[in-house]
Amino acid sequence: MAPLAASARIISCLPGPPGPLLPPSMLSTLLLRHRLAAPTRSPLRLAAAAAMSSSSSSSAHGGPGKPNRLAAEHSPYLLQHAHNPVDWYPWGDEAFEKARKMDVPIFLSIGYSTCHWCHVMEVESFENEEVAKILNDWFVSIKVDREERPDVDKVYMTYVSALYGGGGWPLSVFLSPNLKPLMGGTYFPPDDKYGRPGFKTVLRRVKEAWETKRDALEQAGNVVIEQLRDALSAKATSQDVPNDVAVVYVDTCVEKLASNYDPKFGGFGSAPKFPRPVEDCIMLYKFRKHMEARRESEGQNILKMVTHTLQCMARGGVHDHVGGGFHRYSVDECWHVPHFEKMLYDQGQIANVYLDTFLITGDECYSSVARDILDYLRRDMIGEEGEIFSAEDADSSEYEGAPRKKEGSFYVWTSKEIEDTLGEDAELFKNHYYVKSSGNCDLSGMSDPHNEFSGKNVLIERKPGSLVASKSGKSVDEYSQILGDCRQKLFDVRSKRPRPHLDDKVIVSWNGLAISAFARASQILKSGSIGTRFYFPVTGCHPIEYLQVAEKAATFIKQKLYDASSKRLHHSYRNGPAKAPGFLDDYAFLINGLLDIYEYGGKTEWLLWAVQLQVIQLFLDRQGGGYFNTPGEDPSVLLRVKEDYDGAEPSGNSMAAINLIRLSSIFDAAKSEGYKRNVEHLLAVFETRLRELGIALPLMCCAADMLSVPSRKQVVLVGDKGSTEFQDMVAATFSSYDPNRTVIQIDPRNTEEMGFWESNNANIAQMARSSPPEKLVVAHVCQDFKCSPPVTSPGALRELLNKTVATAGSSV
Repeated sequence: MAPLAASARIISCLPGPPGPLLPPSMLSTLLLRHRLAAPTRSPLRLAAAAAMSSSSSSSAHGGPGKPNRLAAEHSPYLLQHAHNPVDWYPWGDEAFEKARKMDVPIFLSIGYSTCHWCHVMEVESFENEEVAKILNDWFVSIKVDREERPDVDKVYMTYVSALYGGGGWPLSVFLSPNLKPLMGGTYFPPDDKYGRPGFKTVLRRVKEAWETKRDALEQAGNVVIEQLRDALSAKATSQDVPNDVAVVYVDTCVEKLASNYDPKFGGFGSAPKFPRPVEDCIMLYKFRKHMEARRESEGQNILKMVTHTLQCMARGGVHDHVGGGFHRYSVDECWHVPHFEKMLYDQGQIANVYLDTFLITGDECYSSVARDILDYLRRDMIGEEGEIFSAEDADSSEYEGAPRKKEGSFYVWTSKEIEDTLGEDAELFKNHYYVKSSGNCDLSGMSDPHNEFSGKNVLIERKPGSLVASKSGKSVDEYSQILGDCRQKLFDVRSKRPRPHLDDKVIVSWNGLAISAFARASQILKSGSIGTRFYFPVTGCHPIEYLQVAEKAATFIKQKLYDASSKRLHHSYRNGPAKAPGFLDDYAFLINGLLDIYEYGGKTEWLLWAVQLQVIQLFLDRQGGGYFNTPGEDPSVLLRVKEDYDGAEPSGNSMAAINLIRLSSIFDAAKSEGYKRNVEHLLAVFETRLRELGIALPLMCCAADMLSVPSRKQVVLVGDKGSTEFQDMVAATFSSYDPNRTVIQIDPRNTEEMGFWESNNANIAQMARSSPPEKLVVAHVCQDFKCSPPVTSPGALRELLNKTVATAGSSV
């Protein structure tokens, strides 16, 4: 790629004079392409992987040293480094002032507590007295938790990605005392290997460059930051996007995803395979559009891609069969051997995709996986006050007192362990999950290239359980019960192992994603067949319990992370709110979750809070359109970015656009038009990328199409919310998949609720007043500025909702 500024690769040479610069539009597109590329280890990591696997898993861990400044922090990641001999500072004025006073560069190390390669670099370099002395003598060293300060991480990850074509964690960047980047990379081994410099060599080169080529370095850093600022704070050239192009955005994105589809193992790309739920979201969205237009063959083709992908994921080792939930990604193409960390943002989004697919197919295997994820969170990831924790580590000790943690130790099994635990059922279980005495990580050359899991097994179902059951001569229920009992026994044994580290930090944005899934599950799962049997680790609880989880998590955020006087959020919580303010993702993801709690649960208080959060326009660019990722109040954060990439997490702008569309269909015309204008202006900011690189923005493509729909379907349920009849009608409303539907629940006997609607949408209030008082529940279905005759039974409502799909199809 063309150089963006003077900084050159630190591993190859020192900086020279500034090179040619890319125009902002080209640079922003280039950065998106980098992020779309299959995430993999950097060449440095690949070159060192064999050596690192032995070092990270077996080298002796030094005893705890004298605590440094990080011992006073709350972040689990910073606390992990609190006894390093490195003189670490947290991000803040004390460190900046020291660098300016000493006139030395800053070494910035960014990671997170469940990051495997962050652990490796700590053991190899940050616990090394020689490396620590170099850092302490020549640099001011700063540690940042990327989950606690995503704004800081965004600046320097963007810099490294722009210059070197990729990034990752740990992120290692050298800064001038004024915080401008000089050069950077990701993981560095401690010593020179494979013709590449180790970290100690890198440190010496940076010191030499600072002393001999300082002007060139600082000039380069200034130029890069200015160029990135121009590229990533784009302004709209118009106030809206033509409606007729929205369909093109969706179609182009879906066609590109389909061209990348793996028909053998599912997924939309090659190894390593990362679940990216936004891809499934747009595929299901397009399926619905096809079915509405009576293009059933095209719709079914798309649906098969999603269902095959979800089935392969659920059967693969990326799914924790014993404890539930999903690991971060699979290192191979067959979803078998994972990187074992578990992230909250994955769980919420993946659960929602399985819920949607269950609605479409009616297949209980998808609802069971959704329950599996949510039950894992309830059991292992939720605090006493309802807060939902962030992540579980990939690494853990093989046994108590082990000198070094190893990746996957908590999750893998030997054949003998399974035989000793399961007895007479061991053979059936081993056949089902492809367990072998030699180990089973042999399905792909990428699964275990360095034989780290020799003799170990990562459970994987290579065939559907129903097929294996018939061959074993057992009924599906009997066979499933045996497997469930076996998983329970293995879970009990596994629970006695040293657990992976739990990052018990509470992040608002990730809680928002999980809140959404719990709220939606509370109604969607009511569509399951009566008498359905559940098998461990699924608990089979009543779906309403999931709504209680969602409300409790939202209550925790409101009580602990929300300032009612300023109406502003904090970003995260651990032993108190963190210093960082709420960012765009926190507001957007939480608003989405609150809207789901309202629509699926019916309490107006959550809708009211969502509206209050939406009113706080800390991030809105009123002139240029769209939303910045930060409030822009911290001068140490050099870039204020308008994020558009829908990656492992949706972008804040994509989620904000959908929130605004949802709100526009709830409130009266005056408020609705304001919401829509903001969406139109937002989409205009990203029009070029929607057109040229929609595959990077699948959720925003959906938002553009949602806005182009003449009128979202409104289902207004009026009656006694506490009655069984009302709840049955709510369940009927959510018994079908429709991303362009808004549900409003209102009890005309509740004067506070009626007052809310009188102030915000008089038509809804009138609808409630005019409903027959003798009926416990009445449903009104409205679209295109007209309403169907009210219905009073779940069956009639289902028929009416299905009829509107048929009507839409016949009009195309």
